[in-house]
Amino acid sequence: MSHNVDVNNRPDYDSVIQTIVDYVLAEPNFSDEAFNTARLCLMDTLGCGLLALRFPECTKHLGPIIPGTFVPNGARVPGTPYCLDPVQAAWNIGCIVRWLDYNDTWLAAEWGHPSDNLGAILAVADYLSQQRIAQGEAPLTMKDVLIGMIQAHEIQGVLALENSFNRVGLDHVLLVKVASTAVSAKMLGATREQLLSAVSHAFVDGQALRTYRHAPNAGSRKSWAAGDATSRGVFLALVALRGEMGIPGVLTAPQWGFYDILFSHTNKDLALKSESERQFSLPQAFDSYVMENILFKISFPAEFHSQTACEAAVRLHPQVKDRIADIEKIVITTHESAIRIISKVGDLANPADRDHCLQYMTAVPLIFGDLVAEHYEDGFHAANPLIDELREKMEIVEDERYSREYLESDKRSIANALQVFFKDGTSTEQVEIEYPVGHRRRRAEGIPLLEAKFKANLATRFVPQRSNAIFDLCADAQTLNQTAVHRFVEAFVL
Repeated sequence: MSHNVDVNNRPDYDSVIQTIVDYVLAEPNFSDEAFNTARLCLMDTLGCGLLALRFPECTKHLGPIIPGTFVPNGARVPGTPYCLDPVQAAWNIGCIVRWLDYNDTWLAAEWGHPSDNLGAILAVADYLSQQRIAQGEAPLTMKDVLIGMIQAHEIQGVLALENSFNRVGLDHVLLVKVASTAVSAKMLGATREQLLSAVSHAFVDGQALRTYRHAPNAGSRKSWAAGDATSRGVFLALVALRGEMGIPGVLTAPQWGFYDILFSHTNKDLALKSESERQFSLPQAFDSYVMENILFKISFPAEFHSQTACEAAVRLHPQVKDRIADIEKIVITTHESAIRIISKVGDLANPADRDHCLQYMTAVPLIFGDLVAEHYEDGFHAANPLIDELREKMEIVEDERYSREYLESDKRSIANALQVFFKDGTSTEQVEIEYPVGHRRRRAEGIPLLEAKFKANLATRFVPQRSNAIFDLCADAQTLNQTAVHRFVEAFVL
């Protein structure tokens, strides 16, 4: 009797994994624009984390796993007194950075927030610097942190350009985990073989579902999912440095690999495509494109597909604020991705539900002229029934040009248009905004606003003298590059 048997010839590592590893190991040669944008991103990301510390629902997740644990020469969590092992520190930093949905964004076939990776990068860099100082060695500098940020942005962002993980039900924090694993392992001194192993484990790991981002199950896990991903990346990097063997065919193995299990069979349309179409597409080489083109959330702590709708609502506020009761309907013209991810009707159960609702995020600035994090809280929502009344009057319309130009590499627009119609037959003009203030096309306009946002966020945690010192350090690119990581983090420690 004959039986089918597996031919046990161990393959080379999948080409995508090798490409990622060779990129992080290459001598960095990034543009001045990339480094300057990374510096701005560092400021903005840490500022978002400091602002999140005002919210008890966030801070209840922070600190060591076992209360009272203190790690000598460990990694510190900005804005807190915690000193932790790098895995738990990455969880903490990643949690505060993402809590308010206010840090940077990348929009393509897949969405995400590449600055989430700072949770891993800063935790590992501070830990390494603490350890090196204890051993009489030179610490890492903040330039090393900026290089890690550029690389993590690029890995996550290029993988997102043409590969839609959301369409097969997977959450974008998968890409955070992959990028954090690769960059953490590199910073920790991994060899090429160790790096290959680490990245392969990031793909073979259990991957997060998007359930917690969508109605009717949207909830606060989406605010700590990135912290979970960054901490897992640091953990896998440390495991690989202990010599753990990798899984070279994790992506391409027939029946058991990522492509067959998670990138095709969960989606009937993808299952019908050819094998090559069911594998990752890398349309361009890794460099610094993503950091140079990153989108900053400057004006509103709101899911990015809604940013231009919120801006349009603020512009219309003076015309409608005294006529709210006279509104007959509100038409939001938008793009397909916004409809798919954040358009929802019905009850909104919690703040995480509200900050992923296009209608809610448009109604609030129409009524109040602004949108801030407190506007998502239960008490504010309950006290303002007008918000839900306006939501019920909203019509969502797709503009095919908006949808098309959202994906075009020379545009990457995030367009929304807003028009309010009144019961007497009159209406406002249609306010159309195609590029939010955080877009590269509006960078000159956005930088002063981003710096003001950072100053305001610093002021929520530190006295003016300390806030000013931190801002001055971050604003001086040359001084920042040369600053030892442990000294930089000390400026943020309570």
